[in-house]
Amino acid sequence: MSDGSDPDTEHPRPAHDIPKVRSCLRCEETFASEWSGERICSRCKKSSAWKRGVPLSNRRSDG
Repeated sequence: MSDGSDPDTEHPRPAHDIPKVRSCLRCEETFASEWSGERICSRCKKSSAWKRGVPLSNRRSDG
């Protein structure tokens, strides 16, 4: 029995979940994120350090 829903129908995105330009939390370069939770750019996600789970070192020195 079918519930009448069409699996091919696109659902609208919530207003807070729209693609926008963000700053990568890893390299700080701007990139076009596809959703509100995407904060790491694709270049960083392809890096071997990201794939191995290597933590970031402190980039800034408050000297």
